[in-house]
Amino acid sequence: MKLIILALAVAGVSCAPQSLDQSKEPVPIVRYENEGVNHDGSYSWNFETGNNIIAQEQGQFKPGDKPDEGELDVRGSYEYTDPEGKKVQITYIANKDGFQPQGDVLPTPPPIPPAIQRLLEWLEAHPEENQENDVSK
Repeated sequence: MKLIILALAVAGVSCAPQSLDQSKEPVPIVRYENEGVNHDGSYSWNFETGNNIIAQEQGQFKPGDKPDEGELDVRGSYEYTDPEGKKVQITYIANKDGFQPQGDVLPTPPPIPPAIQRLLEWLEAHPEENQENDVSK
């Protein structure tokens, strides 16, 4: 019985929340606003922390023709300072086309090679010839 009690005590202590760095103070939230969800399906929130992290978001639900249809249109941004001291700013849109972030720190794809770009332009200009060779039909 004593062994079970000891095992439970050890398990309880090991499951307690632990901070990686006990010497640092928690970062305070200096501003927080949350409107919640309004009757029309819209919402908004924003916050700022003591270490200059700022985030905000607004969203609007647009109902569809059927109860299980509809579309959520979300717009937001966040900013922070990276470890090198550079300010990072990201803006985003999330809708039927997916999550679309924008910012200087995000990777960009390499440019399309000129020959492939010319082919894409030709295919767009000649849709009737493209449909003849479409094997998916």
